[in-house]
Amino acid sequence: MFKSLLAAAAIAALGTGQACAHARLIRAEPRVGTTVAQSPVELRLSFSEAIDLAHSKVVLRAAGGAPVALGTLRLDRSDGRLVVAPVLGTLGPATYRVEWSMTSADTHQTDGDFKFTVKP
Repeated sequence: MFKSLLAAAAIAALGTGQACAHARLIRAEPRVGTTVAQSPVELRLSFSEAIDLAHSKVVLRAAGGAPVALGTLRLDRSDGRLVVAPVLGTLGPATYRVEWSMTSADTHQTDGDFKFTVKP
């Protein structure tokens, strides 16, 4: 009987792993670490889980660290895991840093950053 209880507890613990997961960045446009030929009109960040935009943010920083203006974040209409941040204005040739802090629909928060370069 002890072995049965132990096995049941192990199975239950394994089953809760997904519920405690955090949203991971799956892909981004512009792609992480790439050089693009022209200024992007928006940043697109795709995550492993649905996102709660009310508690999430994206910051774009120029080479010197100054923030670059972004429009209001929105979720892609067909995918609640895809966050879209409009870029206001044209980015000049430089390396930019995208900093993100996302809260998934299950209230877990994660953050990260990546860089991309706009070609001269």
